Amino acid sequence: METLAYILAGCIAAYLFGSIPSAVWVGQAFFGIDIRDYGSGNAGATNTFRVLGKKWGVLVMLMDLVKGYTAATLPWVLVSINAVPYDDVILYQLLFGLFSVVGHVFPVFSQFRGGKGIATLFGMVLAIHPIVALLCLMIFIIVLLTSRFVSLGSMIGTLCFPILLLLPKFNPEEPALIIFGFLMFGVVVFTHQKNIRRLIKGQESKANIRIRRRN
Repeated sequence: METLAYILAGCIAAYLFGSIPSAVWVGQAFFGIDIRDYGSGNAGATNTFRVLGKKWGVLVMLMDLVKGYTAATLPWVLVSINAVPYDDVILYQLLFGLFSVVGHVFPVFSQFRGGKGIATLFGMVLAIHPIVALLCLMIFIIVLLTSRFVSLGSMIGTLCFPILLLLPKFNPEEPALIIFGFLMFGVVVFTHQKNIRRLIKGQESKANIRIRRRN
């Protein structure tokens, strides 16, 4: 029962930490606006880049990344106090990381209207498997530079995570990490449905275009 209590507390903490609406708070604190009323209406780093500029976009992106990274490192605290076994640490990293991503997408602190979770997801996988995570980041950057579509880079970069883990060089001892990677790709596709439709229609905005306020 004590272990269950620790796990439940970790899930709640990860969700609450993920729920910190970085983009919303930065917009309100420094510009007096709700960033969800501008651009794509999304409370994430990409919309912050477009609406507030590079400096604030980078700040929000780093804040969102830290949310996922912190959540995925919480299990090591439980291991250190013998609350959970060392052999199961990756499973708890996945669990807590997932709760942080859910918190980012559905934040309790901002009417459950958050971002798409890419930066938070990246922070999470960076804590779990940094080498593969950085390779995925490189792939994202290459796709972004060649296509200038953030959404396309995000989806391809996410898909590459489980695919790279299938290679013998990176194959993890815990196969649940590969399954989780494909599930997360499904979630990213789900949260990017509008982007996918715009990509198909040739209407997706490119990274160097500022989007005006919605009417």
